Amino acid sequence: MKKIIFAVMLLIVTSVGIVFAAPINNLDRGQTAVGFVRDDFYVEHKLTNALTVGLQDDDIYGQFNLRGNYRAIIGSRDYDSDSHFYGGVAVTTALAPALDGYASVIAGSSFAEFQVGANYSLTHNFDLNVNYCSFRPDEGRNKNRVGIGATLKF
Repeated sequence: MKKIIFAVMLLIVTSVGIVFAAPINNLDRGQTAVGFVRDDFYVEHKLTNALTVGLQDDDIYGQFNLRGNYRAIIGSRDYDSDSHFYGGVAVTTALAPALDGYASVIAGSSFAEFQVGANYSLTHNFDLNVNYCSFRPDEGRNKNRVGIGATLKF
């Protein structure tokens, strides 16, 4: 059932054409994740069972756990001293032992972004990540990239 839900979310995400640059991490309460993907550095901390806060490049964001493997995302992206608020959703699911898949969609007043990817757990606190991200600004060129990254959790 989880794989079916993940596949449906993947279809929705790719058909809508709008995600989130940092990978979607599964953290325990009080746990911190530090990592990079492509050329971006990020840090996240799970404050409560339901709230994770994060910082990446020009973004500050929060992820709120919803029912099951779903999350709501709100954040602010800073463009040359001009901030843009955004919102979105994410879903995660186990694809195989030590392999979690995710899809996320975010959109703001001046951009939309979608991402699908997978985190492979090498150890209990170190993951490798591969993802596809599509960034679509209202002005300028779209950016579609495949990224590889790593995350350390402590």
